[in-house]
Formats: sequence, C-alpha cells, structure tokens
Amino acid sequence: MAFSVLMSLYEKERPEFLRQSLDSVFNQTLPADEVVLVQDGPLTDELESVVEEFAMKYSSLKVVVCETNQGLGLALAEGLRHCSYDLVVRMDTDDICKPSRFERQVAFMNDHLEIAASGTWIDEFIETVDNVVSSRITVETPDEIKEFARKRNPLNHPTVAFRKNAVELVGSYLHFPLFEDWYLWVRLIKDGYQLANIPEALLWFRTSPETFKRRGGWRYAKDSARFQFALQKYGFISFFEAVKNSCIRGAVYLMPNFIRGWVYNRFLRK
Repeated sequence: MAFSVLMSLYEKERPEFLRQSLDSVFNQTLPADEVVLVQDGPLTDELESVVEEFAMKYSSLKVVVCETNQGLGLALAEGLRHCSYDLVVRMDTDDICKPSRFERQVAFMNDHLEIAASGTWIDEFIETVDNVVSSRITVETPDEIKEFARKRNPLNHPTVAFRKNAVELVGSYLHFPLFEDWYLWVRLIKDGYQLANIPEALLWFRTSPETFKRRGGWRYAKDSARFQFALQKYGFISFFEAVKNSCIRGAVYLMPNFIRGWVYNRFLRK
C-alpha cells in the first residue's frame, strides 16, 4: 500500500532535532512513497538549510510553504491536501522513528481495513534514544479507545497512521490549539469510525523537564477546560464529565512543575 508521511515544521524547532527526525523517516525498512513537509511560516536559516539538504537528497520530499504561521492544526490540514495517497502516517519534526515503524504500521492498516486511524506506544527519551526514561502505553481496541477518549487523548499523535478519506470526511484537522489531534479522533469516533493502537513502541519521543513545564499554567488549564466543554457541546461527553475532566486536568496543570512531572511519571507513564 502506497503511503504519505505528513510533518509540520515551524521556526522554533532545533535543526539538529529536525535532521535526526528526517534521517529516521528516510531510513525505514519500508520507505515512504512521499514525505510532505509543511513549513508553517518563516523558518530560521539553519532550518531552511536542513530542509534544502534533504530535498536535494530525496526526491520523495515534498515541501509545502505557508507564508505565515497557521498553527499545527491548520498546517496539517494544508499538508493533508497535498498528500497523494489515502494512507497517511504522521510524524513530528523532533521525534525519531524506530527503523521498522512504517513497515509495521502499513501492514497493520492493510490487515485491518475497518480501522480508520491507528497509533502505537512511544518510548520517551532525554537527549539520546539510549536514555529511555518512560513509555506511554495506550489502550488497544476500538471499544477501549472510545471509552478512553472521554477522559484522555487515546492516540499518541506522532505515531498515528490514518486514512485520508475518513479524516477529510469529518472535516480534517481544525484549529484547536493543544488538542487538534484529540478533537479529530473524537469526530472520527462520533461518526462511527474505528480506531486502534498497536501494542508496541515504534517511536522515540523526545522529552525533558521542560516538557512538563510547557504542560502547565493558567492558559493551559483554560484551553483544556474550553476543549472539554467543546466535547460536551459536540455531544461526546456529558456536562458532568466536562466539569470533572476540567477540574482534574486543571489541578494538574496548576501544580508546581516538579509535582506535575511526578504525577505524569507516576500515573500517566510506565
């Protein structure tokens, strides 16, 4: 099955991380038929240089330029329009694919034509992939995912493979800062599509103490509550669930950074 890889890049990414990410994409046991890289607004000269280097080396790299920064959701929606194949694999520009990731995921989607989107587990590392500090283990079956999505994001976004036709039929990615992917999975589920996870870590996810710091503060808590009530308005969860989720998540976001990091590692990671 031919497939596209969809990535989005913006100016704050680090060139060395981008190079590692692209190296992992182009050195798979099953190569992608095309890699669509969205430049979400102006980039630094260093990032431009890395993109040009890989574009010259790999003819399968298709660069899509957004003149201004759109945000992740709209950038991915634009990139998706340029994907030539129905099967699309997501990838972030600072994470690292394990060598057989595409082979495993394409085989899974080939064998499970009823699945509209699937993800995998992730190994979280600091600095090098030899230093894995935690893993995010997800539920696996469509029924488990449908229930899990009422409380937490059921798929690890950088690991997802999905069918372009299904995603476009539910409206593609929308601009919903921090929760673009979760909102997409909910709309797929609500429209009767099935989602699944492969019980295997196929991606190294870059993390650091700063990761938990970025997931905190009043703005994050307010955006999270706004998202929960959007799910309630959409009819996916009840008003009580929206309030409960907002309170629980808000309490975590407003904790001191070191406590929030402990909560993530103790209760949300393996």
